[in-house]
Amino acid sequence: MNEAARREFFTRLRAADPHPRSELDYASPFELLVAVVLSAQSTDKGVNRCTARLYPVANTPAAIASLGVEGVTPFIASLGLYRNKAKALVGLAGILEREHGGEVPRTREALERLPGVGRKTANVVLNVAFGEPVIAVDTHTFRVANRTGLAPGRDVVEVERKLERTTPEEFLRNAHHWLILHGRYVCVARSPKCGECIVADLCEFKDKNLPGTKPKAAPKAKPGVRKPASPPPPPPRGRQPMAKTSRAGARRGRAR
Repeated sequence: MNEAARREFFTRLRAADPHPRSELDYASPFELLVAVVLSAQSTDKGVNRCTARLYPVANTPAAIASLGVEGVTPFIASLGLYRNKAKALVGLAGILEREHGGEVPRTREALERLPGVGRKTANVVLNVAFGEPVIAVDTHTFRVANRTGLAPGRDVVEVERKLERTTPEEFLRNAHHWLILHGRYVCVARSPKCGECIVADLCEFKDKNLPGTKPKAAPKAKPGVRKPASPPPPPPRGRQPMAKTSRAGARRGRAR
């Protein structure tokens, strides 16, 4: 995708949603960090249901650390990998208390040293909580970037670097939200809603799922061409069967 198309791509996404925001519920950088850690292999709605019960009880590093793994687990047991997530939350809460004065650090390096925090989670916190112009690449963003030709790459780091290098500066702050939401609701993994897409004419995806189009049929065999018959199975190993005349002669011999 060239520079002009890329600018138009984000211009349209911005016009449709001028003030995008995370679909995770949070009221502080720490609550956001907890929610993003919990969101791994879980839906935002599922996470929000859990944090709605957890945060009134514990929404600070000190409170989470005080609960301990056994205390946190019942609040998040409906999520996938909840045991690992409980250990990560208590572990990162302890580190924040001991090393950061109970505050969420504002550098990727410090964030990635926390249990349960990888590059994507760190970028979400930096962008959403602190307004840094970084782009977190999850499965939705990765799919949109590759499918549309916006920033194709073999892995999430390559896509992230391409997006941050080629996205016009005025869109960097919210590009993360626009791409995730577009991938979540329009450019979905199966049967993308190309007929509803506001950037379909800019998208470089060849097999668009547009109204009136049919999936490509499998190629038919040419008329008059028959599939060659399968060769007969090999005879069993060991003693070979006798010919008909030989079997008859053997029977006559035994009858005598």
